[in-house]
Amino acid sequence: MTPIDKKNIQIEISSSGYLRIKVIPKSAKNCVTEILDDKENGKTYKIKIAAPAEKGKANTALIKFLSKELNISTERISIISGKTEHLKLVKILF
Repeated sequence: MTPIDKKNIQIEISSSGYLRIKVIPKSAKNCVTEILDDKENGKTYKIKIAAPAEKGKANTALIKFLSKELNISTERISIISGKTEHLKLVKILF
């Protein structure tokens, strides 16, 4: 994967509604740090989350963060795969 250097990174939802996300838990703050571009899998958003990766805390914080960033309710966001991994596939319902 090749990092794309961008400031003020905006999360863009594909027409399929899926996002690939690499989560970095126990960070200083919640933020999108970069977009990793992979020709095989497309964009992967690298997101730092302040919550620890224990008992689903980081996953809950990620959903709340995405909800705020995308201005949608948390009920429209679900983690499809990677609930116990750093790399996650997230589905956004339109």
